[in-house]
Amino acid sequence: MAPLAAHVIITGRVQGVCYRLATQQEAQRLALAGWVRNLPSGQVEAVFEGDRDALEDMVLWCHQGPSQARVTQVALHWHVAQGYDSFTIRP
Repeated sequence: MAPLAAHVIITGRVQGVCYRLATQQEAQRLALAGWVRNLPSGQVEAVFEGDRDALEDMVLWCHQGPSQARVTQVALHWHVAQGYDSFTIRP
């Protein structure tokens, strides 16, 4: 089975509340690779790669986010991993 990736777009009050930093910390805790970034639309986009169970835990975490976030929607798409070796915050 090919390595798996989860691509998410998070909607709600997710910018200006340390969502990207908290996402990076949680992804690193779960030993996931990938990236997270703010979108001009006010959403946050992220790609996570790693173990299926850890990916599912990360997606569940995205529905909550850090304490000051107010998530209203998480759009999820699964695809084949591209082979990231760390988790970064993109500008």
